[in-house]
Amino acid sequence: MLLGRSANGLYWMHRYIERAENMARLVDTGLRLALTQTGMAADEWASVLTSAGVRNLFEQDHDTFDTATVTNFLLRDLKNPSSVMSSMETARMNARMVRTALTRETWESVNEAWMALTRMLRRPVGEQDLPLVLDAIKRETALIRGAFHGTMLRNEIFDFAQIGTMIERADNTARILDVKYYVLLPSVAWVGSSLDNHQWQTILRSVSALRSYRWTYEGDYQPTNIAHYLILNRRMPRSLIFCYQGINESLGYLADEYGVRHACHEMASAKLEKLRSASITDVFDEGLHEFLKDFIRDTGALGDRIAADFRFY
Repeated sequence: MLLGRSANGLYWMHRYIERAENMARLVDTGLRLALTQTGMAADEWASVLTSAGVRNLFEQDHDTFDTATVTNFLLRDLKNPSSVMSSMETARMNARMVRTALTRETWESVNEAWMALTRMLRRPVGEQDLPLVLDAIKRETALIRGAFHGTMLRNEIFDFAQIGTMIERADNTARILDVKYYVLLPSVAWVGSSLDNHQWQTILRSVSALRSYRWTYEGDYQPTNIAHYLILNRRMPRSLIFCYQGINESLGYLADEYGVRHACHEMASAKLEKLRSASITDVFDEGLHEFLKDFIRDTGALGDRIAADFRFY
């Protein structure tokens, strides 16, 4: 049986790698939305900080929500534990701790990504350079994922890593969706307008789902279709239900490996069944923001339960 400390290192290594990529996606969302509504850019950057869960931390040292200040905080600030640079530092630290459990290719991809991003984020990033930097962050984290999936044995090491990735991804997709309805749309009067449609396209682009959405819905940008795609589509790799399918699959393999089921198995299974039985009409009837807020809370509780059940200490 894998030691709890090793399982903890693998789980958090992959959560933080996913978090670095997701933070770049969230910044990309904020940048695109701010460019379309220059008069409301501060409100939209504030909404990005709210969705990232770091607004209170930001406001301890800053009082303006401009592009340079917010992006520096989300990409480079080591006082922000969820910034890209903090996430890569923590991911590398955990990778070093479990280095003997990783293939050489996986470790080298983590180390090279850390070095590349350290060089790139050594200085503040100008607004004109942001798209290139964000693409580089997404590319470096994708290379780690490719090395890991291409070389690792599908054993409990792989399962703990996958659970970390999918919990972080589910949380992030819910937060990006929440940007749209929590504080972003100016008023109900905008619903269905060209501005509203552009915002939805931006949300899809931020989770690399714009083209695949077009394939599925033939470019019909209806809010109910987009929400369904990101919440309930079982083949979309960043949807909430896809992430929970992956969490349950890996937890199932661990139950088979260790011959025991824990409370976290029941929590994850119950959440997946709720998603499978839900319709997008149910979600909107409940209220999209309320649904996402509950989802983020439940996913956080599941992560805590997994840590307790598998003794991550």
